[in-house]
Amino acid sequence: MRNHVNRPPTPDAVEDQSKEPSLQEIINVKLIESGEKERLMELLRERLVDCGWKDEMKALSRAYVKKKGRKNVTVDDLVHVITPKGRASVPDAVKAELLQRIRSFLASAAL
Repeated sequence: MRNHVNRPPTPDAVEDQSKEPSLQEIINVKLIESGEKERLMELLRERLVDCGWKDEMKALSRAYVKKKGRKNVTVDDLVHVITPKGRASVPDAVKAELLQRIRSFLASAAL
């Protein structure tokens, strides 16, 4: 008697083709195609350096590595520890500026 392996059903190719892209996916494609995503990323980098956020994250990273020992820390460990703190400490003014730029782009792109 044969043993059966439990596997998820194979999706039909027709189902994959008929799936409409989400609004978020459409916006992301438009941002990339226009080059606006790269401009927004550069603006974000500049603003984070200007407000001292980058130096703060660097200091947190160094403190964590010093605490755990250089040989006992992987990049994944560091990312896992620093990411929540980094996201939470982005200044509201920077977030608001980026949001306004994205809204302006969407209005001009007529989405």
